[in-house]
Formats: sequence, structure tokens, C-alpha cells
Amino acid sequence: MNNSPIKQTPQLAPSTTTTSDHQLRSPKSNRGLRKLQSAHQLSSNYAALSAPSLISQQRQQQQRNTSSSHNNQAPQIPPLPTLSSHHRTRSNSDAVVPNASSSAAAAKRLIASKKNTPNQNPREELEALVRKGPQGDVPTELSRLRHLVLCEGLYADSDGMSQIRIYVWLILLNAPAISTDSYLELIRRGASPAYSKIRNDTFRTLATNPLFKRRVSEASLIRLLNAVAWKLHDAKIEKLAEPTMVNAANERGSPELQHASPIIKHAQGPPTTTATDGSEAGGTEPGIYVQGMNVLCAPFLYAARSEAEAFVAFHGFITKECPGYVRGAMDGVHKGLALVDKCLAIVDPKLSSYLQSKHMKAELYAFASVLTMCACTPPLPEVLQLWDFLFAYGPHLNILCICAQLVIMRETLLTSPSPTKLLRSFPPLQAKLIVEITVSNLRKIPADIYEELVHHAE
Repeated sequence: MNNSPIKQTPQLAPSTTTTSDHQLRSPKSNRGLRKLQSAHQLSSNYAALSAPSLISQQRQQQQRNTSSSHNNQAPQIPPLPTLSSHHRTRSNSDAVVPNASSSAAAAKRLIASKKNTPNQNPREELEALVRKGPQGDVPTELSRLRHLVLCEGLYADSDGMSQIRIYVWLILLNAPAISTDSYLELIRRGASPAYSKIRNDTFRTLATNPLFKRRVSEASLIRLLNAVAWKLHDAKIEKLAEPTMVNAANERGSPELQHASPIIKHAQGPPTTTATDGSEAGGTEPGIYVQGMNVLCAPFLYAARSEAEAFVAFHGFITKECPGYVRGAMDGVHKGLALVDKCLAIVDPKLSSYLQSKHMKAELYAFASVLTMCACTPPLPEVLQLWDFLFAYGPHLNILCICAQLVIMRETLLTSPSPTKLLRSFPPLQAKLIVEITVSNLRKIPADIYEELVHHAE
């Protein structure tokens, strides 16, 4: 749970530099380097990592003094490893331990402090849960994490930036840890079969949002979508290349062999791909890019601290949580639109009847909101806060969140002779109010409809 993708931001621009270019280099001569040789800077230098850190040297010296004073009566504690090169605060394992008895006492105090979680600040508890991982039963800790996200929320500044949000998302999405090199390998492969469609969409991604434009470049968005397209393309090729099981009776046309053992029919040659490679394919064929994926990808890039983190979170999200949204026919999106009409009729029959009398079905006004998980509706910080809730309790609840937005507009819609104009663009998101209405309306949804909600995006 505490594993997360590597935090170092990759150098993704096309370049011929080798891996040695990532080492710290000074633009000046060696004379300038000698001026920077302090204890802390030496600890972050690759050359100094081979020697024990200052904390380790202090501890070893203290152990030698302790062992000489006790005449080797107590076993010597093995030295701790040196500090890593990550720029983090010192952990408890790096602290100097004078002897075994004091270490045991410190461990008891640590356990006692963890048991006293009710008195802990919720923000500190949430950060400790993300940074240190589960201290007990994993399902219980995950439930606690979801509860903290729902009741306390993630601390963020006015721009919606949070230090731990991307890691909370990765945990809740159960995203695997990947190395930056794995992401760079996809980048080095060049343009994917869906590259032209990606370029046609990226320039207008959240084009009127200054927060997004200031933090995320179009080049970054192109790289990530192109890498995901390659990943989906490879998965599609592997699936088509797998041997398929066909019945021997169907193969030979003999009715006597209806119950014969199946035979293996291998794919004849490598499958071919088109320019968009499934992006416009019909049926249930998986695509590698559909219009709208650029907006769905945008919040991941905005919240992440590196493209590699955004890549693994976005890829895991569309392949595990909503694969039906990115298939060629977008069958998951159309099922979601039908569920918007069903759920609205349950939570607010009067509003639903009024919209139906105006021939206003969800497919006319809610398509973008369903496809992008409401990411198309500003402001972006409210989108991130809403996604915290969706990732904690399931993206299928986005359907009820759309209904909640309609409930907020209820009085305006009922008094409007033409609600079509009002529903062309939803009003600004109010994440906290939307979540409250969604949780309240959730009790009204029958079990069979809720089952459809859970599985509609598969």
C-alpha cells in the first residue's frame, strides 16, 4: 500500500542524452564545486553515498564507547544503513539508538502513540497512513483511509494542489509501482497508431482553465496519452495473438462431434492495425484512444508530481475501473447515460418528469459529464475534491453525482420554459455539496439499479 511510483520527474523531451546525464553536474568549473562541499550537500552527492553518513558515524562511535564501558557484556547493535538519496525528512530508523533497552522503550512508546489515534489530528493521521502504510489489518486501514477522505478530505491549497493526493489515488486505485524507465521506453517508441487523433484533441484540453495551462503543458499531455495508447495497443495485440478455443464439431461440420474436446486454433499471422487502431471501432472491440480521454487524463497530470505517476494512475483507472468508457463504441458511457435517467426518476421524480416532457434525456446534456467523470465542469480544484470521493467509494457513483448537480439546479430548471439552454453547460462544481446529496440519495437507489451502476462501465 505504501508503494508508489517513482517520484523523480523524467526528462521526456526527445534527446540523445544517456543515463549519466541525470547525475548532478555543475555548469561551472571544479573550483565552484569545492565551494559547495558542506555536510548536507556531500550526503546528496553520489560519491559520498559510498561512505557512512554522519548519523551512522555518530552512532558507530557511540556503540564503540558503550561496548568498551560494558566490557562486551551486551551484544553490539549492528549499524543502520546510511540515508538514501531521496530528499525526505529523517525517519525513525535513522535515529541514534544508544542501547537495546532504550530502543525497546521507544518502540513501546511508538506503539502506545499509534493506539491513541482518536486524539491525533485527522490531517496528520491521514498523512501518516499514506506515508507509513498500514499498521494493522489492510482492509481495516483501507476503510479508515476512505472514511478520512469522505469526512475530513485531503488538505490542499487554493489551486487544489496537495502533497499526498496522487498517492492516495494510487492506493485507492491499487496501482502498481513502475520505474520511470518503463514509461520512458514507451515514449521512445515514437508516435502510436492513434497519435494523429491525440494531437487533434490535446490543444483544446481544458483550454479555458488557467490553473491547468500553467501547470501542465500540451507536450506532457501528448506524451502521456501516446504512452497509454502504446500500452493499450500492446495489450490488444497480445489478446488477438492468444490461441482461441473452438469446438471441433463447428470446425469440421460434423453433428456427431458436438461434445468433442475443443481444439486450439491459433491466430493466422499478426493482427493488422488501422490508423486509429480501434478508436472508432464498433462493438466490444477495445480501442486505444477515444475522444474525451484527453479530458479524463488531465486531472491525473495536474495532481501528479511526475508523468510516470500520472501514467500508471490513468492507465490503471481506464483499464480497471471504466474500460467500457474507452472502447470504440463507448458502450459504458451510453449505459451510464441511461442510468442517469433511471436514477434521476428515483431521487427526484418531479424533475425527471419535467425534463422528459421537454424531451431532455441525459444523452443530450450529460454525455461529457459521464465520459470525463465531471472533469469537464470547472473549477479544477473542485474536480479533484470530487474525484477523491469517487476513487474512495467507486467511480460508478459519478452517475449519482450528475443527478446531484441536477438536483442543485432543480428550482431553476423547473421554472425555465427552455431547460435545454441551462443544461448546455453545468454550473460550477460544488464538490462538498454534491457529495452530501449523493450520499443522501444513495439510500433511495434499489439494489438492482445499484448493481447496474457498479457494473455499467465494465
